[in-house]
Amino acid sequence: MTHAMLKGSNVPLDAATVRAVLRWTPGQGVPDVDASALLLGSDGRVRSDEDFVFYNQPRHPTGKVWRLGKKRVADGLTDTIQTDLAGLEQGVGRVLLVASADGLPFDRVPGLGIVLYDAAVADGEPLARFDIKPETGAETAMICGELYRRGEAWKFRALGEGYSNGLKGLATDFGISVDESEPEERAVPEAASQPLPAEQPTYGYPQGGGQPSYGYPQPVPVPAALDPDFRLPPQGPQFVGR
Repeated sequence: MTHAMLKGSNVPLDAATVRAVLRWTPGQGVPDVDASALLLGSDGRVRSDEDFVFYNQPRHPTGKVWRLGKKRVADGLTDTIQTDLAGLEQGVGRVLLVASADGLPFDRVPGLGIVLYDAAVADGEPLARFDIKPETGAETAMICGELYRRGEAWKFRALGEGYSNGLKGLATDFGISVDESEPEERAVPEAASQPLPAEQPTYGYPQGGGQPSYGYPQPVPVPAALDPDFRLPPQGPQFVGR
């Protein structure tokens, strides 16, 4: 059964690995939207800049949280974060699921929502669904929800909390070091507003080790130093207009 979430509500998760699918409706004047994740310790902050999974750093070094990339679906566009809850280090108590708009406020993003799936079940019914309504409309980054520990179990809480100073402001609040001196280098050159092939990922990892459910490519466990597409800036993640 799919749980229709209200802001502030929570639901237990039995799945060992969850896929959080951020959805929105593209169109004229609608900004590009990106999904990202922050892994937080017991103090509510990241342990290092490596705990920030986003477009320039799409995979956590442990391989337990990664960004699958964008897809066109029947009712819009999606960007997806997958989390191996069973494999996360004990030092990680929460995983924030974040949406950021490309320099424009979320009042220009229709149909924003997040849907959770059990990643092990192909074509399974969603575990939870949360339709996100920005409080002011001026937000340029949103904490959609969080995955959090309760004893040995995990839960999902619907949040919908916004930031008007973008992904940079949100990340800084949770301990990410932001270098203001250098411009952001997006890992993906093409905007999602360009035509996308139906049901094909546009920014994911190369395929390997079989095809998982929902048509996403399987991430390849390549060490960061050997992966030409993996870039961790020497002074922390970079931003422009976020």
